[in-house]
Amino acid sequence: MTVALQLSENALAVLKARYLISEETPGELFQRVAKHVAQAEPPSQREQWAENFYDLMASSRFMPNSPTLFNAGTGQGTLSACFVIPVDDTMESIMHAATVSAMIQKFGGGIGYSFSRLRSRGSGIATTQGRACGAVAVLKMLSSLSDMITQGGKRHGANMGILDVSHPEIMDFIHMKDDNQTAQNFNISVAVTDAFLQAVKENADWGLIDPHSQAVVSSLPARHIWEEIVQSAWKTGDPGLFFIDEANRRNPTPHLGRMESTNPCGEVPLLPFEACNLGSISLAKFVHEEGIPWFDFTALEQVVRQATRFLDDVVTMNQFPAVEVAEAVARTRKIGLGVMGWHDALIALGIPYDAPQALELADQVMGLINRVARQVSIDLARERGPYPACREEVPVRNSTRTCIAPTGSISAICSASSGIEPIFALAYVKNVLDGQRLQEVNPYFVRVAQQRGFYSDDLMKEVTRTGSCQHIPQVPEDVKRLFRTAMEIDFQTHTRMQATFQKHTDLAVSKTINMANDATVEDVDKTYQMASRLGCIGITVYRDGSKPTQVLEVQRGPGEAAAQKAAGKEVLAPRERPTVMTGVTERLRTGHGNMYITINFDEQSKPFEVFTTLGKAGGCDSAHLEAISRLVSLALRSGVKPDAVVEQLRGITCDPAWDGGTLIRSAPDAVALALSRHLQGEGHPTGRAYSTQPPLFTPQGNGNGNGNGHAATKAAAPTRYACPECSGPLAFQEGCVICHSCGWNECGG
Repeated sequence: MTVALQLSENALAVLKARYLISEETPGELFQRVAKHVAQAEPPSQREQWAENFYDLMASSRFMPNSPTLFNAGTGQGTLSACFVIPVDDTMESIMHAATVSAMIQKFGGGIGYSFSRLRSRGSGIATTQGRACGAVAVLKMLSSLSDMITQGGKRHGANMGILDVSHPEIMDFIHMKDDNQTAQNFNISVAVTDAFLQAVKENADWGLIDPHSQAVVSSLPARHIWEEIVQSAWKTGDPGLFFIDEANRRNPTPHLGRMESTNPCGEVPLLPFEACNLGSISLAKFVHEEGIPWFDFTALEQVVRQATRFLDDVVTMNQFPAVEVAEAVARTRKIGLGVMGWHDALIALGIPYDAPQALELADQVMGLINRVARQVSIDLARERGPYPACREEVPVRNSTRTCIAPTGSISAICSASSGIEPIFALAYVKNVLDGQRLQEVNPYFVRVAQQRGFYSDDLMKEVTRTGSCQHIPQVPEDVKRLFRTAMEIDFQTHTRMQATFQKHTDLAVSKTINMANDATVEDVDKTYQMASRLGCIGITVYRDGSKPTQVLEVQRGPGEAAAQKAAGKEVLAPRERPTVMTGVTERLRTGHGNMYITINFDEQSKPFEVFTTLGKAGGCDSAHLEAISRLVSLALRSGVKPDAVVEQLRGITCDPAWDGGTLIRSAPDAVALALSRHLQGEGHPTGRAYSTQPPLFTPQGNGNGNGNGHAATKAAAPTRYACPECSGPLAFQEGCVICHSCGWNECGG
């Protein structure tokens, strides 16, 4: 192998935590993958192609999707990340879908489903004289299955659920995730047709059609359905839109059927049982920064040629858990070559993400990638034969060649920004295993600050505190524009960037339209309309703070409590403890040992105090737990709502362990779990489900001013959520939840 490994310290940590097998080194991992994939080449060329493939990965210029890194050369598991499994209107199809899905998710694959063929809830079933459970109920069943299967799998299960806008359950589907508890491992999108979009414009009625009888069972104003979609997306980020007619206009094999669903992050529309293997090129690697920076299109073309061949070889060497999947993949041989590090490349070139030149370069870069990938596929068709279902005038080896997929983990390996997303924050604090908090600052920003002479330790601390430089006076205006983050870029720019890449992409583009917390419902409406008008295949928005966790609070100044008392406002004080109390005791298995949690209740059956005991006596663990118990009890006795206590403790991670199908992330998390199971009143019945949504990552402030004289712009401080593995900040990007610190993600890359 000819290229030395080009991996950062963080990349090495990600590989060690997620990808390396036993005592394997990063170099050995890339050799394992390269040699396995090269087995698809003629025997006399295998060694040379294995070397080429190794060089692509070792140089971080190209990286395949995670399942290829996980499983290539191991003799087990699939190499593909994306699947679409059909769900037809029979019990046999539903159960078969569940079985195939379980085997796919066992090895780290993500799955998309269309539920549009299922009859609506309450419809008659002739064979049993019963009533159908409906599309939403089937989705919830598959969500529960996904949670169960992926407890011992490679990573968290990721799913996409799509329902046609004409389905009678469409209103229930739109609002299914409004409670921020239901089907949290599903992204959901409404399949909207050209006819529906026209009906919205004309404010016409829209018929809801029973999939079984094909009869119109009711109608609603199309505008009303649209407004409900937009309102829910503003509130929770779901549902997105799947422009199903646009997707099928791009369908390379319409004679095989109509595409009704996509993979979990929306970038891979597929036919039933199809799968697609993906890989991404790190674009910053092609920027030469000596003198006047320039982009090396010649080097990019060479990598596209090799990476396209790599992905075609993956199709040949792949294996699947179901015969139907293997047959569907063999018919069309779909691959998806995409990009990452797009914002890094722009910064290196000195081009702001929201500048017109950025769109022009995107057009050139993705145009070249798409054009060269197609030519390679034509050449491979001459060498190896076209895909079996090919009816194209010019035969090609692969029915699709390009796709912009999430790159959460592989971008961490390549030290690149995710996909075509803007950077999410300029800096953050990273918690490492020994308890240290390390400051991580964007290296491009550090270099510019040093070159331009405004670097200082105080500057870095302030950037780390807020994740932004927009509010800092000593940062020049041109630098501020160059380093705008995802929340500081307007939705029009986000959408235009997605549409520009979509123009040169065979499949679709995974991207999140990030919005500040103060974005309006009208902004979401305009975004969805704009995406339709510009030819996007799908669209997802995320308004900062709309996910189910508490927003960071502004730190209070030291004189605020005294001022409140002087103004006659009530100051919290603990109630006296009665002599006799009743309660419950639970045993929970934690990574620290068995833990016994006693919750005592007041006369109104509300939690009043908490006592905890670890199975092993003494030590720092017990001392820390006693401190937590005392503080929780003090808060409860002082009138703090138990929900607020739960929100502060849940998701804190240290030595996670499974207990009866529930992930206990730490001793504090166990306290939160026990409390949440016994909340009463105020709409929280005893025994309610415990949410495992990630908690807040709390930096030194939230950018809204913390008493130190600094104040950030509104968009400068996105709400931060904590990674369940490293406690680093999470970003909602590419239709996915991503940790840029350790590479953890829910759905791709």
